[in-house]
Amino acid sequence: SIKMDLLHSNGVLIIQHLQRDYRAYQDFLNFMSHVGDPRNIFSIYFPLWFQLNQVVGTKMIWVAVIGDWFNLIFKWILFGHRPYWWVQETMIYPNQSNPCLEQFPITCETGPGSPSGHAMGSSCVWYVMVTAALSYTVRLKDKSAVALHRLTWSFLWSVFWIIQISVCISRVFIATHFPHQVVLGVFAGILVAEAFEHTSAIQTASLRMYMKTNLFLFIFALGFYLILKLLDIDLLWSVPKAKKWCANPDWINIDTTPFAGLVRNLGALFGLGLGINSEMFITSCKGKNSCKRSFRVLCIAASLATLQLYNFIKIPTHTEYLFYVLSFCKSAAMPLTVVALVPYCVHSLMRTTEKKLN
Repeated sequence: SIKMDLLHSNGVLIIQHLQRDYRAYQDFLNFMSHVGDPRNIFSIYFPLWFQLNQVVGTKMIWVAVIGDWFNLIFKWILFGHRPYWWVQETMIYPNQSNPCLEQFPITCETGPGSPSGHAMGSSCVWYVMVTAALSYTVRLKDKSAVALHRLTWSFLWSVFWIIQISVCISRVFIATHFPHQVVLGVFAGILVAEAFEHTSAIQTASLRMYMKTNLFLFIFALGFYLILKLLDIDLLWSVPKAKKWCANPDWINIDTTPFAGLVRNLGALFGLGLGINSEMFITSCKGKNSCKRSFRVLCIAASLATLQLYNFIKIPTHTEYLFYVLSFCKSAAMPLTVVALVPYCVHSLMRTTEKKLN
């Protein structure tokens, strides 16, 4: 406990330094925090990659969902505090001279702080993207290709670490994480992504396998929560702390609670399984148009545009259980749209156009 308090107090000094000396970069750091938001995986990264390479897109969803699930379990096990409430409750500072940490609209996360979900989600998905991009150059055998691969390798991994460091600094800057929590998140995300580099079975998974996986993840997490609750251990202990110490009640969002993230991820995995095993996917993405560049470009553009419309759908938060149900449905609709609905519509449009030209 003494060592952890010392680690936290050193982390507070780093946060104060960032908030004092990096004020000019506030907008950039807030932007990087949004870049690391796991929700961007489903609305931006996945639509782009799935149409370019279905193997990579499928792996991206699996890595994001399993990674975030592990993040939830780790959070429940580690009981990590967040800086913005820890400084208000700790007794290590003499004469009640607790440090003052500035808060922002995205500071008041309600779940435990360790490991960082943003850092973990960002590192695992960007790891998948970098390794996928490098796989295209590693296949070439001539000397010029080898040199190109080495140059590309250095460039992409440099970009990877620049992004991860920026995301980590941004999360520390807004006082929602201690430095050790973001570092742990980055390396945990890399481990999850590396594990899926050697897991090819997900590419041929049936809808039944998707449903079994969803059921296992949900039952394990819920069972873990209920068992510890019977032992008088409240895994939602962080929610009242967030509500108590957040500078602005409007910054508290039910979407940041532990179960909200679980439901969102289960919905996304179910939607992916439903889409990949649908007739619309087989007809469009496995048909003759799937190899055409115009088909892929139209699918990417239409998917990104359609998913942005989902942002305008506001789920009511007055009833928690209704929120979870609707959040599951909304999350399932997003990959289903990318995998099946949009490609099928584009395929039908192209086929109709070809018939008119003939």
